[in-house]
Amino acid sequence: MKKDNRHSGRTAVTWKALLAAVLILGGAGPSPALTASAAPASKTSASCGTGDHGLLQSLQASAAAQNTALHFTDLDFLSAGIGRAAGPGFLIGTSDGGCSFQTIYQGQWQFADIEFPNNVEGWALASTASGTGRYLIRTADGGSTWKRIDGLPLTMSRIDFPDRRTGFAYDWASAYATGDGGSTWSKLPLPANTRGAAFASRSLGYASVVVPGTGYRVMKTADGGKHWKKVLTVPFDSPYYTEIRIRGSQVWAVLYGGVGMSQTSYSLYASRDGGSHWRRVIAADSAGGGPAPGTGPALLTEGPAAGKPGNLSLASGGVAFLLGYSPAGEQIGVGRSTDGGLTWSNRPVLPGYDGSISFVGPNEGWMAADTPKGWALYATGDGGMTWSKKFSFLKREE
Repeated sequence: MKKDNRHSGRTAVTWKALLAAVLILGGAGPSPALTASAAPASKTSASCGTGDHGLLQSLQASAAAQNTALHFTDLDFLSAGIGRAAGPGFLIGTSDGGCSFQTIYQGQWQFADIEFPNNVEGWALASTASGTGRYLIRTADGGSTWKRIDGLPLTMSRIDFPDRRTGFAYDWASAYATGDGGSTWSKLPLPANTRGAAFASRSLGYASVVVPGTGYRVMKTADGGKHWKKVLTVPFDSPYYTEIRIRGSQVWAVLYGGVGMSQTSYSLYASRDGGSHWRRVIAADSAGGGPAPGTGPALLTEGPAAGKPGNLSLASGGVAFLLGYSPAGEQIGVGRSTDGGLTWSNRPVLPGYDGSISFVGPNEGWMAADTPKGWALYATGDGGMTWSKKFSFLKREE
């Protein structure tokens, strides 16, 4: 899942200011989610906790009723101190760097992907407990209440809202765009056999195309999909899936290889100039998955946590992070570039099986991780070299 983070540098509204706005707008009633600690995000007070912050009991009842274990499915941070994390039937948030967390939402929506371009308006892909499709839903009060928006297929797997009006929705073979905050959508033309796409604007976008028996091709459009040109060719016998993320002139592509023995082979490619030139950053072969897609030298032959690739999170200034996790090795971690892929560094690992990351700069970021002791939220201020646990769903026996 998640996430090319476009939120770095935006002014964030405090939870108390948000509460006032909700009351002025006549929101759907008070919510315990909108109370906040006064502790500054940059200074951890002695009272800061690392457990479930008292939320487990209230969330557990809902999870038990739905026969669902508490876990995180996505997270989205506006700054090092302000952000949200979501799961089946709940959304929680912090405004003080994790010293305190509050329940923002509890209800029917099973969140899969959340997007907040500011601290008031947000969008999500979510299903209901009894449904299989993912609906687009929207909030105008920070996440306390949600309204379903029709107009998209129920197969969407990812959304991206660079601002409050411009948005994109994707599944592995199609892309849609909106210019009115999601009220209406139009399908964007993609090349045949697309297996991943990303748009920076209504006109500028990239798509990864699979050519059976030949490999991957990354294509670029500057006119909204009317015309496409090839900017990267990567040979591989059995291409099938790609993750593409863009931020400014940065273009990053994770090209998947084979899968086997709980292992995944992949290559990570990066461009600093809008696709004109590319660098093979990681070429991760594996015993179970075979060779990584592509040929030629790579900066590294092993990715973060020496495991499967997770989500990419991009920030301004050529900053990119990739999550990696190894279920068999029970470890999870990130790798980082601060120069658009010219250099790359894999960071130390934590115990874990899976997760998601959201970075707002070269050093500040968050990770939701499935650990041997349960799901937890971690924060880093040094680019993933060290992590501090800020929240965890404590197991009942603990």
